[in-house]
Amino acid sequence: MSALLALLLGVAALTGHTLVNATRWLRRPAGPPAEVTEPVAVLLPLRDEAARIGPCLRALLDQRGVPGLRIVVLDDGSTDGTADAVRAIAGDDPRVTLLTGVAPPPGWLGKPYACWQLATRADPAATALVFVDADVVLAPHAVAAAVAELRAADVTLLSPYPRIVVATAADRLVQPLLQWLWLTFLPLRAMERSRRPALAAAGGQFLVLDRAGYLRAGGHAAVADRILEDIELARAVKRSGGRIALADGSRLAACRMYEDWPQLRDGYSKSLWATFGHPAAAAAVVALLLLLYTAPPLLAVGALAAGAPAAALVAAGAYLLGVAGRVTTARATGGRWWPDALTHPVSVVVLGWLTLRSYHLRKRRRLSWRGRPVG
Repeated sequence: MSALLALLLGVAALTGHTLVNATRWLRRPAGPPAEVTEPVAVLLPLRDEAARIGPCLRALLDQRGVPGLRIVVLDDGSTDGTADAVRAIAGDDPRVTLLTGVAPPPGWLGKPYACWQLATRADPAATALVFVDADVVLAPHAVAAAVAELRAADVTLLSPYPRIVVATAADRLVQPLLQWLWLTFLPLRAMERSRRPALAAAGGQFLVLDRAGYLRAGGHAAVADRILEDIELARAVKRSGGRIALADGSRLAACRMYEDWPQLRDGYSKSLWATFGHPAAAAAVVALLLLLYTAPPLLAVGALAAGAPAAALVAAGAYLLGVAGRVTTARATGGRWWPDALTHPVSVVVLGWLTLRSYHLRKRRRLSWRGRPVG
C-alpha cells in the first residue's frame, strides 16, 4: 500500500507541475498587435511539399501588421514539382523569393543546411528571422504577434508551439504527448532564466529569432549534424549568452505534422534516440513513464480483483491524476482532451515502443527521412 501511495504522490506532483506551467509560466502572445515596424524575413524550407505547400504559403502571403515582411522559400532538391507549386501560388508577388537549394555537404544534415542557406541568403536588412515548416498554417496576425512577443520577452529565440491538428487514432494517441512532456517535466520559468544549455526546448515548426543573436550563436551551422536541430539551436543560443522562451502558439498557428501512421511512426523513430541519448537513459525514462502512467489502471483492476478496494482506489486515483495532466495540457494548448486523455496509459506504451524502434533502427543504420539517411 505504501508503494501505491508513493506512486500516487509522484503522479500528483507532476500533474501539479503541469498545472503551474500551464497557468502561470507558459507565455501566450497577445492578439493582433500594433504594427511591427522592423523588417522580418520568413524562411520556408521545402522538400517534396507540392501537395501541401498551398495553405502554408497562402497564409504567409496573407500576413498583416508586418509591412517589412519578406518570404524566402528554398526548394531543397524536390522531385515532385514543389518549385512550380510555389510559383503558381506566389505569382509575381515581390515579397517572395524562391531559391534553389544545393545538396548538403559532408557533416551536414538536410534540414539544418536548408535553414542555413535560407538565413544566409535572406535580406541583410531583416532584423528578425521566422522559420516556418510547410505543414504549418499561420493565422493572419501570427508573424506580427510572434515578433512582438520576441521583443517583449527580450529573448533571442522564441518558440510559439502550434496547435497540433489530429485526425487519425494514431495522431490522437501520440501527438498530444509533445506538449504534455514539456509542460509536465520542463520547468518553464527556470528554463527562461537559466543560462544552462541543457535546460532548453524548442519546436522547429515555428521559430522566431533575433537575427544578430542567431548569428552570434553560429546559426544552423552550429547544429549542422544534429537530428534535433531545433533544440540544439536553442542550446547554442544559450551558450552564446542569449535567452530562449516557449509560448503557446495555438492561436497563431496550426500544424498537421504527419498524414498517416507510417509517416508518424518514421518521423518519431528518426529522432527519439537523439532525445534521450544513451540507451540506458532512454530505458530508465521509459520505465519511469510506464510505472507512473501505465501501471496505475492495471494495478487498480488487479487490486479490485484481489479484493483490495482501498489499494484499487489509490491506484485509480493515480490513473485519474495522470489523465488530469493530459487534460490540463490539452486545454492550455488548444488540443483535444475528451475522450483522448482517458487513453493516456496507452499513449505512453506507444511512446515506449517508438523509442525502442528508434534505437533498433539506428543500431542497424536504417534511419532515414525524405530519402536522406539520418542518425
